[in-house]
Amino acid sequence: MSAEQSNNIILRADGVTKRFPLRSKGLLRRTTGWIDAVNDVSLEVRERETLGLVGESGCGKSTLGRVLLRLLNADAGTIEFAGRDITNLRGKDLRRMRRDMQIVFQDPSSSLNPRHQVGAIIAAPLEIHRYGSKAEIADRVAELLELVGLRPEHARRYPHEFSGGQRQRIGVARALALNPRLVIADEPVSALDVSIQAQIVNLLADLQEQLDLTYVFIAHDLAVVRQISDRVAVMYLGRIVELGPSLKVCDRPAHHYTNALLSAVPIPEVESVTRRERIVLRGDVPSLANPPSGCPFHPRCPAATSICAIDRPPLVPRTADSGEHLVACHHPL
Repeated sequence: MSAEQSNNIILRADGVTKRFPLRSKGLLRRTTGWIDAVNDVSLEVRERETLGLVGESGCGKSTLGRVLLRLLNADAGTIEFAGRDITNLRGKDLRRMRRDMQIVFQDPSSSLNPRHQVGAIIAAPLEIHRYGSKAEIADRVAELLELVGLRPEHARRYPHEFSGGQRQRIGVARALALNPRLVIADEPVSALDVSIQAQIVNLLADLQEQLDLTYVFIAHDLAVVRQISDRVAVMYLGRIVELGPSLKVCDRPAHHYTNALLSAVPIPEVESVTRRERIVLRGDVPSLANPPSGCPFHPRCPAATSICAIDRPPLVPRTADSGEHLVACHHPL
C-alpha cells in the first residue's frame, strides 16, 4: 500500500452472520440444527488496500467472501459498499453493483467452462452488462488477455489447453473485464504449484497498482498473505480473532491461534536462527454445529483459564496505544 493510498472505506461489514441448516437424512429432510459459518463479523476495507483473510479450512472465510459479494445473503448484520447499504439489494440494483465487485475463484479448472473458448469466457460479463458492440467486446478481451500476461490469439483456445497458472490468469482477466473497484480473491493460488504461486501473487500486486484495485485476499497460508496484504484478519470458527497491519500481526501476533499458524510457516534454512518454535495445538477444531462456549479457541488454547470458557472476548485494541491492532482474547500475547 503506497503512502498516497486513500483511507476511504469502500467496504464495511457490521455484525454479519451466515447460517446454514443441518438436515436429517431421509425423505422429509427436517432441520435438526444450524451452523453459524460466519458469526457476528465486523470489518472495514479501505480503497486500494489489500485485506488478507486467513484461517484453517472450514473457518468460514470463503463463506464470508461470498456474503460480502452478495453471492450469499447474510442472515444478520449489514454490508455497505461505497457508502451504500447493499445488504438487501435485489434485481437491477444488485446487477449494477456487481460491475464494481468481482471474484477470482480458487480452482480455475472448475471455474472456467470447458466447453467455451477463452474469449467467450472473458466476454460473458461484458455481454451481460452490454459493454458495447461485438467488435468492442473483442477488443476488450484482447486487451484483458495482454493485461494478465497472455496473448490475444489465446482467445480462440479452450481452458484445457492452458496450464494451471495460465487458467488462473484467465480467471483474473474475467474478473477485471468490467473495471471493478473491489476484487475478492478466494484462495487464488492454493490450487497452483509453489513455483507458480509467486507469479500470480506478483500479477495481482501489479494489477492493483495499475488499476487502483482493492482486494480481499482469502488464504490459509500466512506466508502468502503477509507478502501481498496491508492488513490481516485471522478467522477461527466463523469469528475474527485478530485484525491489524500485516507486519504487526505477522511479526508480533497477539492471539495464540495466530501464533500457532505462524509457527507452521516454513522458513528458509538461512533464517533458521530466527525460526519460531513449532506450536502443536491440542485437540481438533470443534464442530460448528456445537461450538464451545465463551472464547471459541479456549479448548485448544495453551493460555486458557476459567473465564475463557464463560465469556466470549470482544475484538478490541491489543493495548491502549495499539491503534488498529485488534484481538479477541482474554490473555493476549
